[in-house]
Amino acid sequence: MEMVFVNQAREHVGEEITMAGWVTHYRSSGKIHFVIVRDGTGVMQCVVKNPLAILKNLDAWDGLTQETAVRIRGTVHADPRAPIGVELEAEEVVVVGPSEGYPVAPKEHGVDFLMDHRHLWIRSPRQAAILRIRAAVIHATRDFLDSHGFVVADPPIITPAAAEGSTTLFPIDYFDDTAFLSQSGQLYMEALAMALGRVYSFGPTFRAEKSKTRRHLTEFWMVEPELAFCEFEENLVWQEQLVSHIVQHVLATCADELHTIERDISRLETIVAPFPRITYDEALARLAEAGLPLDWGEDMGAPHETALAGMFDRPVFVTHFPVSLKAFYMQPDPARPDVALAADLLAPEGYGEIIGGSERIHDLGLLLQRMDEHHLDLAVYGWYIDLRRFGSVPHSGFGMGLERIVAWICGLDHVRETIPFARTLNRVWP
Repeated sequence: MEMVFVNQAREHVGEEITMAGWVTHYRSSGKIHFVIVRDGTGVMQCVVKNPLAILKNLDAWDGLTQETAVRIRGTVHADPRAPIGVELEAEEVVVVGPSEGYPVAPKEHGVDFLMDHRHLWIRSPRQAAILRIRAAVIHATRDFLDSHGFVVADPPIITPAAAEGSTTLFPIDYFDDTAFLSQSGQLYMEALAMALGRVYSFGPTFRAEKSKTRRHLTEFWMVEPELAFCEFEENLVWQEQLVSHIVQHVLATCADELHTIERDISRLETIVAPFPRITYDEALARLAEAGLPLDWGEDMGAPHETALAGMFDRPVFVTHFPVSLKAFYMQPDPARPDVALAADLLAPEGYGEIIGGSERIHDLGLLLQRMDEHHLDLAVYGWYIDLRRFGSVPHSGFGMGLERIVAWICGLDHVRETIPFARTLNRVWP
């Protein structure tokens, strides 16, 4: 008999089926046994009413402890009281894998304990729901970009230099030479955009930042679109359209998961493009009024981003940062060369920057000047400089952090719950 998943059970009312999963709860009234089983697609109550029902590979029914793996045969019955509208009246329960002393009990545990047992914690309803939402965000991102003519292309993870001349790199021994784990594929995406027009990468990146904030991981995933013949304003439109599509897709497809994690979806229903835009100068004025003054040229920290985002009901772009705060490859504003055609997209509710993007410098002389100012080794970047020698065009791109956008959509306290196995400053296990 073909296996039926929990999320398919409503299509089989009145039929005998076989399902498989893991026990989350077991109770008995003496004559009737109730076994709650999850299979990764949902949770279903199985009722054993027949005293002659078969129990295989176990001596007693009360051995159906938490996370015991079972295969169950029975008949699906409609039951409006059940969470999914049906339950299974079981005739046979086969224990596939016993579970004794399961450590992650349905009670409060400390963060370190849960992270030490992350390989088991991900089985909990809340963590499983978050990972399903993560999968929906990935699907929506790819769907949007693929349907708008972007070609997925893969930059290297092992690189000879940093995209932003940063010191936050993980060095590796590369056949007696030194290379680094990529902190961004952006420079390579610029090359690919000159070949394919609109491109994007979606993969892991690595930042050796010694940060313990709720927004940082040392290994995280980024989507990095890059567009040839695209200037600053158009780049912002692509970003807001992408984020809007992602949020609306999650609302449409993950209602059960959002309910499981108790997310206030009213905070997400307003997330529809276009998004408001303020300049860095305007941001400083707003922050001063809010009692968080910054001198011109200072970067904004988490309190500043939170305060600004709290002034809007949807994500907000902060644009035209001082060039001193931004990477060497970002195009200065021709009308005001001390600011860059760059923007950060700040999420509401204190989640900070979820996207950073800019128009890129396409003039060879200006790029060389900026690289000199940043003391970059031109020999290392020779191939990147070639892009300005052979058919250079205005182009733009951005990077969106997957874990940050998932944290915001889910309303989580920390990004460590947004990725199956978090890598942080003090954690590389399990």
